[in-house]
Amino acid sequence: MGHAKKPVFPDAGAVAAVENASVAKIKVSAKDGATNASISDTGVRVTGGKLTEVKLTEANSGKKVTGAISSDGTSWKPGAQLERGTKYRIVAKAKDAKGRAATENASFTTVSSANSFIGSYTPDDGKTVGVGMPVSFNFDKVISNKKDVQSHITVTSSSGQKVVGHWFGAQRLDFRPEDYWKAGSKITMKIDLDGVKGGQGITGVQSKTVSFTIGRSQVSTVDMNTQTMTVKRDGKTLKNVPISGGRAKYPTYNGQMVISEKFEQTRMDGSTVGFTSKADTYTIADVPHAMRLSTSGTFVHGNYWSAASVFGQTGTSHGCIGLRDQQGGGGDTPGKWFFNESLVGDVIVVKNSQEKTIKPDNGLNGWNMSWSEWKAGSAV
Repeated sequence: MGHAKKPVFPDAGAVAAVENASVAKIKVSAKDGATNASISDTGVRVTGGKLTEVKLTEANSGKKVTGAISSDGTSWKPGAQLERGTKYRIVAKAKDAKGRAATENASFTTVSSANSFIGSYTPDDGKTVGVGMPVSFNFDKVISNKKDVQSHITVTSSSGQKVVGHWFGAQRLDFRPEDYWKAGSKITMKIDLDGVKGGQGITGVQSKTVSFTIGRSQVSTVDMNTQTMTVKRDGKTLKNVPISGGRAKYPTYNGQMVISEKFEQTRMDGSTVGFTSKADTYTIADVPHAMRLSTSGTFVHGNYWSAASVFGQTGTSHGCIGLRDQQGGGGDTPGKWFFNESLVGDVIVVKNSQEKTIKPDNGLNGWNMSWSEWKAGSAV
């Protein structure tokens, strides 16, 4: 992931959290974000503990996939073969012998047949999202016929804003207007790919209309000079929240970042994103109130392992934005408050960091491109 390996998560005070971390390690067979997951081999395994709950759902319909945890508690399998070309979400929970919790989250799309292509997309039908939410397609095959594919997906807004597509490589196509969506508008996406040639030997199979709603406008600005996040709703300041951003060695990216996923609790492991030295790596099995800002591992999340005095004062993380929180996510904390007040699609703007601006394709962060650059990436 090149530079993407650098800014990531928690902090020096994480040592105590690591020492008290659950030793249960959960592995989902389908990689998070995969567009070619197996329809028959999907499952969950745990070492160092026992599974307590596994929830697998179809992302678009919310339909639950039944399954069973093995008698020894170390594995889970769905009760039936998964559907082709379908996006799923999985949440797996486990406990080790000392009762310490661990959680793993993943979303993946199963493979389509060899002679067809499908695009997994976000946001899902019927969702209410923040003003920064682009429409983002990830195709499971390389698209060489970009013009025809793009022209058979139309995105319109009740606000009348002009929406333009932009290709990031040959398998990702995002759509956005010039400025953030207007609060309260309704967005309609028509996917008319059935029978459309995507390239040599592959034809589209999707035909559906998806709509979602833009909620209130919430844009939060993080000033790394003051280690403070100013949360603005519909242009008015809701709250100033003390944060702890990236430390000097691992500064947080500058730029406009969009919340792409929300997890009540998740595991963060430094070794998966390039932190391999003993001094720098960490595993925290139960990070509370975590919201993803980049593919490479930048989150805004609750931090229960640092002293309260660091928030609003000093950067301690590996590039994330930490808010004071409690282990287990209880209590009345800034981490919990911000999580509850945030939607997927809300924007967080980071300024005055010693790091460069985040790349537009590292997460749903195309707002960091000028409108002329954005339009230049359209095939239509």
